[in-house]
Amino acid sequence: MISRLSALSVAAFALFAFSGHALAQDAAPMNDAPAQTTPEKPTTNGDDRSAGTGAPKQTAVPDSSDTYKQLNLFGDVFERVRAQYVEPKTDEELIEFAINGMLTNLDPHSDYLDEKDFGDMQVQTRGEFGGLGIEVTTDNGVVKVVSPIDDTPAFRAGVLAGDYITHLDGENIVGLSLNESVDKMRGKVGAPIELTIRREGAAEPIKLTIVRDVIKIQSVRWKVYDESLGYIRITTFNQNTETGVRTAVEEIKAKTGDKLKGYVLDLRNNPGGLLDQAISVSDLFLDKGEIVSTRGRDESNTKRDNATPGDIANGKPIVILVNGGSASASEIVSGALQDHRRALVVGTKSFGKGSVQTVIPLPGHGAMRLTTARYYTPSGRSIQATGIEPDIAIEQAKLETVKGSSFGEADLRGALDNGLKKDEAESSLPADLKAEADAQKKKDDPNAKDATSEGLEDYQLARALDLVKGIMLYEQRLEGATPAANPVAETPKPDEKKE
Repeated sequence: MISRLSALSVAAFALFAFSGHALAQDAAPMNDAPAQTTPEKPTTNGDDRSAGTGAPKQTAVPDSSDTYKQLNLFGDVFERVRAQYVEPKTDEELIEFAINGMLTNLDPHSDYLDEKDFGDMQVQTRGEFGGLGIEVTTDNGVVKVVSPIDDTPAFRAGVLAGDYITHLDGENIVGLSLNESVDKMRGKVGAPIELTIRREGAAEPIKLTIVRDVIKIQSVRWKVYDESLGYIRITTFNQNTETGVRTAVEEIKAKTGDKLKGYVLDLRNNPGGLLDQAISVSDLFLDKGEIVSTRGRDESNTKRDNATPGDIANGKPIVILVNGGSASASEIVSGALQDHRRALVVGTKSFGKGSVQTVIPLPGHGAMRLTTARYYTPSGRSIQATGIEPDIAIEQAKLETVKGSSFGEADLRGALDNGLKKDEAESSLPADLKAEADAQKKKDDPNAKDATSEGLEDYQLARALDLVKGIMLYEQRLEGATPAANPVAETPKPDEKKE
């Protein structure tokens, strides 16, 4: 056994020394041509807006004798597990366990992907995969829901952001790796699975039976409220998101015409996705300036992405909705537009995932996902573990209409009229107030087709829509765009006569 251990250690050390030499030789050219990355660090496709800064730093050469001792220890443990573990394990399994253990102990987002998991990840970033429709992470060994994806089995079953999944079909999954848990949740389309959930505020576990389905993600949806307010919902950042947002804006413009007041960009429960898509979406609404910077361990790994001229919204007010389920790419967009004062961010504090995962393919063995950098907003704020603080905090709430009688001046006995006929009184209103009055009439009319805002049951959305209206109204008043139709006549001075 001693000879085998020595041989294994020598071979491992030789491999390490050779690999270190190769990396040192490739360090300079890799600084100019970053590694290919997916879902959090995709390629730039030669985009001139992205450039690394700083000169390459010399990497310290590790002490070879100390490294040899550590590899010798690994060889000893490997041999003992292979020979004495209660159940036989293949060398491939043991090496995979060792690699995955090394990566998962770095942080919650680094891990090893076998060929199947790597393929699944590539399918997901393309916008279609099989499963339940939830984005998950781990919290102290327990699977935690970051957010359910809109219009998926999990969403329809009532799974919420912040839920903890403890059992699948009655089997305890606490302590399993994230990949193992996700693999158990995926399965044949049409096959049911029972989730046991622990939810804050619920005294007893919640059991939900969900039928697996093909998850086709339409990452962008849009709607028009009150014939003048554009609403854009981004559920995730996949390869089609930027195109979807561009199409949504064009459709909203075509439907509203000159009535368009502004946009609400809803990023609530958006777990993130592709970095290049977050940059592209931010660029749609920015004319210039930095969008995001990613900073690695060395200064030479710093990369900055800048906006190009052109604002697809033509300067119209933008309000961004975020909550605790808004993570990663969602935080890049909201942070960039907030720092450039291009949008107001409302809702609740975001998730706080500000790290970059580079996916490095390992030919014949899947890939490794390694955290290589942190995100920073244009002002230099770190997103990691802090999240995006909204400009205006709005907690979700349930609205209830309180019906009651209204009493005003006109109800007083003997009250004077305003001296104008009804039509004249309405025409004396400023244009913007008249439009609001007309809209209120339509909303109060139960027979009107487009009378009510569908989002009024969503308290946060209702407030965001109100905020867009208020911003637009304020800007119009500042520009003098809506003067009173009938200005007040001046009172003649005592020595003047008015003919």
